[in-house]
Amino acid sequence: MRVLITGGAGFIGSHLADRLLDRGDEIIILDDLSTGRLENISHHEDRSDAEFVLGSVLNADLVDHVVSRVDAVYHLAAAVGVELIVEKPLESLLTNIRGTETVFEKAHKYDKRILVTSTSEIYGKNTSDSLSEDDDRILGSPLKSRWSYSEAKAIDEILAYTYWREKGLKAVIVRLFNTVGPRQTGSYGMVVPRFVHQALRNEPLTVFGDGLQTRCFCSVSDVTSGIVALSEHPDAFGRVFNLGSTEEVSMKDLAERIIAMTGSSSQLVLVPYDVAYEEGFEDMQRRVPSITRAHDLVGFSPSADLDDIIESVVSDQRH
Repeated sequence: MRVLITGGAGFIGSHLADRLLDRGDEIIILDDLSTGRLENISHHEDRSDAEFVLGSVLNADLVDHVVSRVDAVYHLAAAVGVELIVEKPLESLLTNIRGTETVFEKAHKYDKRILVTSTSEIYGKNTSDSLSEDDDRILGSPLKSRWSYSEAKAIDEILAYTYWREKGLKAVIVRLFNTVGPRQTGSYGMVVPRFVHQALRNEPLTVFGDGLQTRCFCSVSDVTSGIVALSEHPDAFGRVFNLGSTEEVSMKDLAERIIAMTGSSSQLVLVPYDVAYEEGFEDMQRRVPSITRAHDLVGFSPSADLDDIIESVVSDQRH
């Protein structure tokens, strides 16, 4: 197989590249390095089966060229992280909507199988015990930049589904829930690497809000395994799948666990959302996925627990 990974120099994309190369695929990575980093893929630079193309998914001619050369597409290129979305909402919207539209158009033109990564942000303020793929979306005002990412990714999902239904494109959608692991930075609001970075320097761990909001963190290794399996399963086409862990933890407990595991002398500091992001910022109190659909189809079941995930990030940052 020859495979295109858009956003392949990013955190998840680079781990996906590793997995595909390890099993013998050839890869082309398309990345504009806006949030991706060359150091994430530098260990592939001398390989004949790995090619890096510097460029944006907004460049239709370039996307046409690389899609025409591969058998399948993994579309991960996106503006990611709450912090980036809040700071650069217009740029994020263009990348996440127009860029995705271009990639789907070219995948259809050349009849290539495609998987697009969406997000748990889709569910918005829905705090159900176990969010399933058909659950309602509960969003705040479209004038709050917090929700522009959710809206953009919803349009991506609609494009994928409609291309499958109307044009027969072999498209799969995955919604990712807080994927964590080595190479992830805290630069764009990613909480585990940010806490680890602070703890290793004995700095205050800045917990936003009251710290009682909960999330479920999943290893990037488990997530990329699920991505590949779903991309290649014919019964996944035209469907959406949650990929994540069901192990729930509050941000306050997460911070305390990281302090304990690193032996840090850091203290917790609560920071109001208005200070951390912007006035009127809205967050979700819970986000717990149901992963039954992915488990039933491809056997998806996370193998790494939260301590394993934290340890992998600590080890990565210490080296």
